[in-house]
Amino acid sequence: MSRLAELFPAALRGALVELRRDLHRHPELSGKEERTAAALEVALARVEPARLERVAGTGVVARIRGRDSSRAPVAVRGDIDALPISEETGLPFASEHPGVMHACGHDVHATWAVGAAHLLTACPAAGDVLIVLQPAEETGRGAQAVLDSRALDGVAAIFGAHVDRRFAVGQVVAQEGPLAASADSFEIRLLGSGGHGARPHEAADPIVGAAALVGALQTIVSRRVNPAAPAVVSIGSVHAGSAPNVLPDRATLTGTLRATDADTRRLLGDEVRRIAESSAAVYRLRAEVSIELGPPPLVNPPEPAGWARRAAAAVLGDAAIVPLGFLNMAGEDFASYLERIPGCFLRVGAREPGGDPIPAHSSRFYPAEESIFVGAAVLAEAARVASEEL
Repeated sequence: MSRLAELFPAALRGALVELRRDLHRHPELSGKEERTAAALEVALARVEPARLERVAGTGVVARIRGRDSSRAPVAVRGDIDALPISEETGLPFASEHPGVMHACGHDVHATWAVGAAHLLTACPAAGDVLIVLQPAEETGRGAQAVLDSRALDGVAAIFGAHVDRRFAVGQVVAQEGPLAASADSFEIRLLGSGGHGARPHEAADPIVGAAALVGALQTIVSRRVNPAAPAVVSIGSVHAGSAPNVLPDRATLTGTLRATDADTRRLLGDEVRRIAESSAAVYRLRAEVSIELGPPPLVNPPEPAGWARRAAAAVLGDAAIVPLGFLNMAGEDFASYLERIPGCFLRVGAREPGGDPIPAHSSRFYPAEESIFVGAAVLAEAARVASEEL
């Protein structure tokens, strides 16, 4: 950790802490990050990048000069959006926007991307590096919007990371293989015919059908998915009816599907559709099923993961590199980049000494500020390592 003190003189350290606290105090939801983007543009302009531009609405991309502009560029990504959660951290710089907070650490991710820009300006990579400040990660659509903007055309490698209070500050996960799951959603509408609650034989009751369907859907993972393949089918909402003595004519169920490989992901969607339609028929109902694809599984390829490990070891030492130790079934839209560009996504420890492992998306979540400097240094070094290797 002593290397970090050398990399971040007091003035830079103070500026990054101030930026993070400003972003945390003024969180903005996905696609609405106007103030956030403006603040990040100002912060990046201080390193005098070769190019600074808005992309994907509220995204910001800065091109940091390398030693050889003829080399293919690499990229470092930080996400910038907040969540619709009321903050209960008690921090002196807590959210001033009721019902909105940085409960997933994107204020830190944005700040460490700016920090990486400073480090790469002071000690350039072999080629140029794009600092990508991406909106709308929480909706699963931001990464694809950046790709669609063509701002990353020609990029040869990309790196990103997420704060994680399950790990102490100074620990980094940089491993190949699955690191996050696909995150698809579904809606099932069961259409029947309503009637009087006292004469159910005159109706086609969608509530009874919905109750049976909830249980039937759970057999997808237990009886259709290979036990060696991680998968989740969860029902998040069931809506039907308006009065105790009225049988409604429809019921709606929504849920999420998670998988870590393409075949299992496809199977989950196919089975939801098949079981919904078959179960509906049993109860004289009709099923309308819609499935919305979210981010794909995030799978780190071996070579870029090796570059990231080398970078973490160079900054923090070999002992800082730790295994994830579990399979993460949450989604992360950085996976969309990895479908087109080699790269690696890391987990960066954000628990202060003696702190609790507070989960992300909690109203009490906050990353330790020292994680800003770990993330910035490791991501900047990963960009340098990749740029030399490509």
